[in-house]
Amino acid sequence: MTAGTMSGRIRTLIVDDEPLARDCVRLALEQQDDVAVVGECADGASAVEAIRAQDPDLVFLDVQMPGLDGFGVIERIGAEAMPPVLFVTAYDKHALRAFAVHALDFLLKPFDDDRFRDALEHARRHLSAEGRLGMRDALTGLIESRRGGGERHARRIMVQEQERIRFVPVETVDWFEADRNYVLLHCGKDVFRVRMTLTALQDELDPSRFIRVHRSTVLNLDRIREVQPWFGGDYVALLKDDQQVRVSRRFREGLLKVVH
Repeated sequence: MTAGTMSGRIRTLIVDDEPLARDCVRLALEQQDDVAVVGECADGASAVEAIRAQDPDLVFLDVQMPGLDGFGVIERIGAEAMPPVLFVTAYDKHALRAFAVHALDFLLKPFDDDRFRDALEHARRHLSAEGRLGMRDALTGLIESRRGGGERHARRIMVQEQERIRFVPVETVDWFEADRNYVLLHCGKDVFRVRMTLTALQDELDPSRFIRVHRSTVLNLDRIREVQPWFGGDYVALLKDDQQVRVSRRFREGLLKVVH
């Protein structure tokens, strides 16, 4: 571990068991005038010591490390004492789902310059008092869910657009539509596409806010203006922006119970 500091800059700690990965993050940070790297750690145990000793402003934290992993580091430090975190991970569906549920940002290895800048800018916003509070709450939720405490629902859906990753807040989605092995997220005039089944996605959503209205559709209850009878025993849900979503006979009773 190396250490140093520079007044007025974001004091940053890099934690990753892969030397090449640490080099990539450090070289990218060296291009940022407002960042100073104060240390590098190759394992979770030394990361805990460094965080306690250095009290950095920001930690780039690898998730998958032998022994004490990134989540274990946060548990040792405690969510309230943990500095703002930007997770770095290879593809891990369980970790990515956890980040989406708790609205935490991350860098997916290998990352490009644009994605790095976007993630770092997101991390900068957590350095304010309000941002630190939001990060603390998110980390608390992450740790509680790992311990089996309480049910958690997705706050954002991760969507990959070419080489970039975008997070779509679930409350902005009017409805989700099945499209073979994908799900379409209808957000006003925008439509995003994510590779997963509608049933798997519904399992991650808050059932008090989202309801199945058709075998291929899950609807945001907050978007409904009214429900009207349609042909053949089906209904149609009229949304607040005048869009219409079909409600099949199979699911109509469940919808009518919650909208009346």
